[in-house]
Amino acid sequence: MLENKMTYAIFIIVIIAALVLDLGLLSKKNKTITIKKALVQTGFWVVLSLAFFAFLWVDKSSIVATKYITAYLMEWSLSIDNIFVFILIFSFFKVKESDAGRALLIGILLAIIFRILFIAVGIELIDRFHWIMYFFGAFLIYTGFKLFFQNEEEEYHPENSKIYLFMRRVFRLTDAEPKGRFIISSKGKIYFTMLSMVVVMLAATDIVFALDSIPTVVSLVRERPDVPFTADDIMVIYSSNIFAILGLRSLFFLLRGAVDKFSYLQQGIAVVLVFIGVKMLMEYFDIHISIYISLAVIIVCLVSAIVFSMYKTKNSGAIKHESL
Repeated sequence: MLENKMTYAIFIIVIIAALVLDLGLLSKKNKTITIKKALVQTGFWVVLSLAFFAFLWVDKSSIVATKYITAYLMEWSLSIDNIFVFILIFSFFKVKESDAGRALLIGILLAIIFRILFIAVGIELIDRFHWIMYFFGAFLIYTGFKLFFQNEEEEYHPENSKIYLFMRRVFRLTDAEPKGRFIISSKGKIYFTMLSMVVVMLAATDIVFALDSIPTVVSLVRERPDVPFTADDIMVIYSSNIFAILGLRSLFFLLRGAVDKFSYLQQGIAVVLVFIGVKMLMEYFDIHISIYISLAVIIVCLVSAIVFSMYKTKNSGAIKHESL
């Protein structure tokens, strides 16, 4: 018990220190984040995540560390898919470069709070009703097939989302230039700016994505559906989620100019979701897939999707050049 508390304490200290470094040294308020700075920040969070993997390998065991890195890779890949929606939200609301970093930070911190609550509730439900994992398995298979065959035309439209319509109907909003502000006062009344809307929509979007990612990670980490979660399992679930989400902000600025280059990534993620859904349903028949096999499948699917996307982008670019 004391050892687990020490691990949690080290994890929390590392996260706080990293946030202070990221916000205090690598980021400044109302400043544009360049590609170079985004690359440095992304590398910072990836290296920190890998350092925590090494720490778990030494402090816990190779199996705990492997569960962590598998869950982290899954969350990280789902986060990239998440970023594509973030880009559409920022484009729709015409968020200025100087405001984007701060809005992303607050939205991501809100997402972390909701993730912590969702994970706690999910773990409690699964511990009490382990059969719910089979429902999640079927849901992931359905989501995977839907994502695989989803057309590019089926794009996310922020103005049609329920959260946007709810905010418009319930809160006093203004279309005035926010100038970095989330709330402004005019004629004795308080108004929420569009920057506030962006923050809420970022957090809400992550909650929707959490419906896929949390069951996915839980399935990867948990040995058997009828065995209670261990303290190490819970640590791996929380840490992999938080590390992946904290790297979202810099990853957003790094990838927003290269969205079209990863056009087949969603197919790779879809295959992984189907695989994990099948894995969850197979456990009903007492068939269990090793975490090492799961890690290999995730790496192969994601790398193949990225390489194929880059290959198709390069070929389409060459064809356009020849036609000119």
